Amino acid sequence: MADQHTALPRFPIVDAHQHFWDLTRNYYPWLCDKEPIPFRYGDYSAIRRNYLPPDLRRDSAGLDLRMTVHMEAEWDRADPVAETRWLESLNAATGLPTACIGHAEFERNNIGDLLAGHAASPLMRGIRQKPAATRSATEAKRGQPGSMDDPAWRNGYALMEKHGLSYDLQTPWWHLDAAAELATDFPRTTIIINHTGLPADRSAEGLAAWRAALERVAAQPNVAIKISGLGQRGLPWTVEANAPIIRDTIAIFGVDRCMFASNYPVDSLAGSYRDIFAGFFAAVADRPDSDQRKLFHDNAVRLYRLA
Repeated sequence: MADQHTALPRFPIVDAHQHFWDLTRNYYPWLCDKEPIPFRYGDYSAIRRNYLPPDLRRDSAGLDLRMTVHMEAEWDRADPVAETRWLESLNAATGLPTACIGHAEFERNNIGDLLAGHAASPLMRGIRQKPAATRSATEAKRGQPGSMDDPAWRNGYALMEKHGLSYDLQTPWWHLDAAAELATDFPRTTIIINHTGLPADRSAEGLAAWRAALERVAAQPNVAIKISGLGQRGLPWTVEANAPIIRDTIAIFGVDRCMFASNYPVDSLAGSYRDIFAGFFAAVADRPDSDQRKLFHDNAVRLYRLA
């Protein structure tokens, strides 16, 4: 874990990727169904409970958390716009979240209606749909149904520009070649890569391949990245394990296209909110104050249009 005496940012923070859920009122299959799903952090029973703004404020005590971007939390896929409406009521009652990213399956016949429904909300900034992906780099192939190459998927994606929506992309790094082509083909739609491109394989070879994938997609000016989701199955979040990942990502994308985010409460499986943000801060402690403010606040405000 980060040292408990490690300094924390003393300026306003935007958490660019967090989740709320109320399991007593709403249906999230992965959290509500009896049978758990395969999960990259392993056992996630500890987060199968309500998590709401008072919980986030408690967990972030000691940080000047001003705004948050709520990431769709795998709400019932039968009505993804209902999650956006619920978040509007949560914002009205508590002030959080500040903005949200909704879910829509680009291949659906009613994708136009879904995007319009989301876009009607003043909180809405973008869409996340996890495209089809393989389990490992050795299995990776292009052109699969539901992937970023799929013509039906791309037809739905093309409608994002009409509504001024960005795209939050969660996919393993071995599919970022397809993301680079997507960014080239739709240059007016911003892509924000989630969870640092998922560098789960921390071997020298795995990290070299991850860096090469990031370099390819970072060449596209309409792509940014969130440095988050760095937990490892069965291991605590540590600066020693994650600072090299953080620094490499910033070196590849540049300080103006990176954002720090908690992925809370999911990443509570790896560390406390304080430890994770203290670890992020420690990794960039040698950077100028202006860079630190970009990483923790300014870039999220700009990229998610929070002001």
